Amino acid sequence: MFRFADPEYLYLLALVPLLAYWYWKRRAKGSGKIRFSDIHVIKRVGKTAKQRLRHSLFLLRLLFISLIIIAFARPQSGSQMRETTTEGVDIILALDVSSSMLAEDFKPKNRLEAAKKVAEEFIQGRQNDRLGMVIFAGESFTQCPLTLDYGVLMTLLQDIKVADQDWDGTAIGMGIINAVNRLRDSKAKSKVIILLTDGVNNRGEVDPITASNIAAAIDVKIYTIGAGSHGTALYPVNDPLLGKRFVPMPVEIDEDVLKQIAANTKARYFRATDTKKLSEIYTEIGELEKTKIEVKEFTRYDEYFHYFLMIGLGLFILEMILTNSIFRKLP
Repeated sequence: MFRFADPEYLYLLALVPLLAYWYWKRRAKGSGKIRFSDIHVIKRVGKTAKQRLRHSLFLLRLLFISLIIIAFARPQSGSQMRETTTEGVDIILALDVSSSMLAEDFKPKNRLEAAKKVAEEFIQGRQNDRLGMVIFAGESFTQCPLTLDYGVLMTLLQDIKVADQDWDGTAIGMGIINAVNRLRDSKAKSKVIILLTDGVNNRGEVDPITASNIAAAIDVKIYTIGAGSHGTALYPVNDPLLGKRFVPMPVEIDEDVLKQIAANTKARYFRATDTKKLSEIYTEIGELEKTKIEVKEFTRYDEYFHYFLMIGLGLFILEMILTNSIFRKLP
């Protein structure tokens, strides 16, 4: 950025063309005339270099005046700086990976793949927030601790698979406790858990309501999402005789418990019946939990008047030297 701190001095530049006009008029008035019968000889003589350059002294004077006026106007060059203050949000994505997440009522594949795709879009839409991930089935595990490295988080997200038979089940309470433990020491303005499940709590040492009360005690909000269509959904079954086939299974989501969890932590419950609705829910939660960013902009200016002043004084000294040497006038 370039500016003049005292631009009113620039109006004085209007004097420069007036001085040039005055010099031209004075020169025309001060010239004499001599009559000759024939001036061809004079024309052949031509002008010397000294004669051609005699007006350069006045040009130096005009440049000197112009530069001094510009120096008085104080030219400045500014560099803009920005100070950003961020109050981030710490978010744990708690994802149900029980075998029921293979139900294919969420296109294009199943509930788990749809949840992973939507979670990836949610991660890509965040900035300056620490994100982490907890998975749960019959037990709960930390897939990724809180991090700002979204690339690592998305890689670990893609690695998630449905729980094997040994730890299948739905331990919602344990998933909450594990996520709360990750947020326990957080200093963030807002601490959030987004919990997605498609079933009823049937495993774990801690029931979901107790876990939500623990979360509320340390100001953690839990947004709960029940994932599953209404009625029945096709569930894949490996038949030893017929191979893989799909069996309609009733969709059982304990909405009362999920609503109570959200209410206990001053959050909200959502029901996702398809991939589009799930994406809209994550977008809405993202809007509810916005990061507060304060940006202060200021500009630092450097003075450049001394450059114009030095060049102007240099031209003035040059004019004085030429006036008293090469272009010196005899009395």
